Amino acid sequence: MTSLSTPVTWVDAREALPSSGTPVAAAITGRYPADSDADAAPGEEFWLVRPMYFTSLHFGADGAERRDCFVDSDGVVRLPYGLDSAETVTHWAELPTLPGEMTTRAVLGEGVQAALQRAWSAQPGS
Repeated sequence: MTSLSTPVTWVDAREALPSSGTPVAAAITGRYPADSDADAAPGEEFWLVRPMYFTSLHFGADGAERRDCFVDSDGVVRLPYGLDSAETVTHWAELPTLPGEMTTRAVLGEGVQAALQRAWSAQPGS
């Protein structure tokens, strides 16, 4: 088995935000299930990592406009920690490059098979 590891640098979302359109790994916190009933016991607290992208301007399906937010693949919008949101992003990190690739995070079409072959044949430390 070839070890293809990469370092992750986490950024505190209270201190800096990524560029608009950047795909990131986002550490989010909140409670599940989310409570709307004030008399019910609060849900269990969580902190987990999800792939998301950051955008400086987002228009939701409900027409709501949000600025400087993180959006997941289901269209769920989360704000940076400390802002008014049931689930917030505490930290974010740039996604790593693809295995065996030095600077590439996405390959489409005809280049996929060649990129996969490079990753599968990569030597440790390469």
